[in-house]
Amino acid sequence: MSSAKYIFVTGGVTSSLGKGIIAASLGKLLQARGFSVTIQKFDPYLNIDPGTLNPYEHGECYVTDDGAETDLDLGHYERFLNIHTSQANNVTTGRIYNNVITKERQGEYLGRTVQVIPHITDEIKRNIYLLGETGNFDFVITEIGGCVGDIESLPFIEAVRQVKWELGPNNFLVIHLTLIPFLKSAGELKTKPTQHSVKQLLEAGIQPDILVCRSEHHLPTELRKKLALFCNVNMNSVIEALDAETIYDVPLLMRKEKLDERVLTKLKMAHKNEPDIEQWKEFLGKLKNPTNDVRIALVGKYVELPDAYKSIVESFIHGGTYNECKVHLKWISSEEISAENVDFHLKDMDGVLVAPGFGERGLAGKIEAVRFAREKRVPFFGICLGMQCAVIEFARNVLGLTDASSTEMSMKTKNPVIDLMEDQKDVTIKGGTMRLGAYQCELKKGSKAFSIYGKSKISERHRHRYEFNNKYLERFESNGMIASGMNPHTNLVEVVEIESHPWFIGTQYHPELKSSVLNPHPLFVKFVKAALDHKKEKEQVHQKQF
Repeated sequence: MSSAKYIFVTGGVTSSLGKGIIAASLGKLLQARGFSVTIQKFDPYLNIDPGTLNPYEHGECYVTDDGAETDLDLGHYERFLNIHTSQANNVTTGRIYNNVITKERQGEYLGRTVQVIPHITDEIKRNIYLLGETGNFDFVITEIGGCVGDIESLPFIEAVRQVKWELGPNNFLVIHLTLIPFLKSAGELKTKPTQHSVKQLLEAGIQPDILVCRSEHHLPTELRKKLALFCNVNMNSVIEALDAETIYDVPLLMRKEKLDERVLTKLKMAHKNEPDIEQWKEFLGKLKNPTNDVRIALVGKYVELPDAYKSIVESFIHGGTYNECKVHLKWISSEEISAENVDFHLKDMDGVLVAPGFGERGLAGKIEAVRFAREKRVPFFGICLGMQCAVIEFARNVLGLTDASSTEMSMKTKNPVIDLMEDQKDVTIKGGTMRLGAYQCELKKGSKAFSIYGKSKISERHRHRYEFNNKYLERFESNGMIASGMNPHTNLVEVVEIESHPWFIGTQYHPELKSSVLNPHPLFVKFVKAALDHKKEKEQVHQKQF
């Protein structure tokens, strides 16, 4: 058994209260005190991982260095704690059952009847302990997805109960995140939903140690006393979590409420040092007091659900803050863009980002957005499919290959400038079979990409099946679009750029997956700077005219 302390974050009353942000904020505060922290997410759905889930269903599929397709909360963990997560940090019910059934088929249970208890709960516990046993951590924070009382959550809650019995009270703690609704007609905050939620936890054999209460209004002392009394917790363990201006406020709000102190006291840990959060405060100061602003179009096919592009949004916050610049994102559905209206949609933009995605829907609009940015010399950034759209647009409108396309969209194209990777051609199973995770890339010296990174060897995360067709590379480069980044082992094109354009870069990889508060990704930093420069140039031209 590891020496780590195990903290569990459960949720009640309703979903989407922000368990991931609370877990990440607590982790940040403990880390800022000098402790080693990791966070994991247990999701109750039956999918093996989010890789085959529609973004409208689940939001962004976050990818780790080791190629795991995970829940978007892992992005919060990495952005807050500035750490790398892995396959072990996100586990679903599907993976638990798949592991158990595989063991049963291999005869590991020696013919015994396989049941939820002990076999499923034992597998859950094995995964709970895994990080603590393989890493040198002081704290392992585990977020349990869904709500207490959900049928699919029951095995996880039972496993948590067993963990408490195995570890003992000084190594185990439960934080229950709940909602204190305000009834406008009655003019008061109501505690009853929280009481019922805690009652469900108690029925499952778990007494929460700390209540974190989401609310639109401050919790008066009398209400805190009531919650403490009826939920059987100390009054100073009733933590207020008001709606915040930004998620990056939450660590400071939790510090003000002394959440980290309560955790350390209950786990009988020395308080070590006061949390060093000066860099975080400096970041927040710049975030809330920008000296400039830019308008950037985010062109994608899932814009109705911003969580589908969560890491891109957060990377713009990081890159914008570094430049002391507020980034106003204009969400534009690529299905709404055509050759006739592209100028209407993009004419006032200081930059254009064409987002990742899969499939033909909205492709024509993305290609028109690329053409606008290339011809109007507006800073352009294409990610994954966005980079592929840049290649297709250049082939059609510069090289004269009017039918150029990707074989993902058009199997019959005579000019497949984007084609299925060789090692993907025999793949039939969809889940977990793409080119996933971190791969090396070598940047061409003298290129814009090289100047942005300041080095020639980089590592970035991927999630794709289709790639630039190297048969066309010489023709592209002789006409001004160069491959400024290549995989040194496979010669796959990782970065393209147009040398004559002020700022035109496409990446096959996903740079947004490696941006964090304290280490904003250089591509987003420089793209925002390019958008800011473009805005200033337009303003100077306008002033000369008038």
